[in-house]
Amino acid sequence: MPPILSQADLDHIRQGYSPDAGRSLSLRADAYTEQKWFDTDLRAILARNWQWVCHVEALRTPGSYIATQIAGQPIVVVRDRDGVLRAFYNVCKHRAHELLSGSGTTTRIMCPYHAWVYKLDGQLVRAPETEHLEDFNTGDICLDAVQVEEFCGFVYVNLDPTAQSLTVQSGDLATEIGHWAPDIDQLTFGHRLTYDIKSNWKNVIDNFLECYHCPTAHKDFCELVDMDTYKVTTHGIYSSHMADAGKSTNSAYDVSNATVRTHAVWWLWPTTCLMRYPGRSSMIVLNVIPVGPERTLETYDFYLETPEADPMELDAIRYLDEVLQVEDIGLVESVQRGMNTPAFTQGRIVNDPGGSGKSEHAVHHFHGLVLDAYAKAATA
Repeated sequence: MPPILSQADLDHIRQGYSPDAGRSLSLRADAYTEQKWFDTDLRAILARNWQWVCHVEALRTPGSYIATQIAGQPIVVVRDRDGVLRAFYNVCKHRAHELLSGSGTTTRIMCPYHAWVYKLDGQLVRAPETEHLEDFNTGDICLDAVQVEEFCGFVYVNLDPTAQSLTVQSGDLATEIGHWAPDIDQLTFGHRLTYDIKSNWKNVIDNFLECYHCPTAHKDFCELVDMDTYKVTTHGIYSSHMADAGKSTNSAYDVSNATVRTHAVWWLWPTTCLMRYPGRSSMIVLNVIPVGPERTLETYDFYLETPEADPMELDAIRYLDEVLQVEDIGLVESVQRGMNTPAFTQGRIVNDPGGSGKSEHAVHHFHGLVLDAYAKAATA
């Protein structure tokens, strides 16, 4: 099978990038606008790295399941009768029909097309009207498994059967999250926001990874957190974004009674963003879902101490939905339009060696991971 990318493609897309953030240009606009680069993202990045699925709360009970799409592929994650977490391609081995949809609890996996029945470990146990077939044995047929892992209170899957575990790949991330959010696995789902954005997914991630734009575009946010304390640190496959809560009244939402006083945010390669805003104990998960070269879906899931948001959390949800997201979506959609013009090829990375939040070194770190994935795709 030929490589996903040619060496010429790789050499082209790497132009202008330097391992030194202080000397580097950004990714080239082609990577954000052309179908071939989106196809490369699906195959070389999204299908080969760990993707967020849900909080462990949704899959604690034996028989609980969630059907989802990962890198355009139908996947189902299920807790079997013995409590083992499993993931499979959500595809019947008979005629490829989807097996489960949505989420819920079941004692078996039965195809709604011809009623082939699988145990929760994926093994086929019943196939109607097959007793007269030659060389057919249900024991020889099993659903195709996918790597699945519980990590820091959440469930992730990886379509690459050779990939290292997320725990190994992510280094000290579990320790960091455990320090700042020790109760993360005990939180409960409270609310979801959804967005459909006219932008490439990498523009969405770029925007998330820097607060260089915050003083201009997010004046409320710059009151919510103390920008003088905002520090961003990059690690192997993640970056940490930390700041103290602002000390004065702000126009975002009231945090005067907050028990959590730190703005702690982690980005996990390639598409998971975990956010612990000032307030009660909570975790917001931004899941970035690439759909096309110029279309991205987002879900914001709020995990709280209780299923019902308190007044401060309701105000925070309102602020994120009606103010912060409106601002950010406007930004990334404008950038996407600009990248489609002949006026832009790539821009300079603005780097602060001190690690300020008002720096683009985490964007540069992300671009390096993208280019590393492209390089592997060119030699695979």
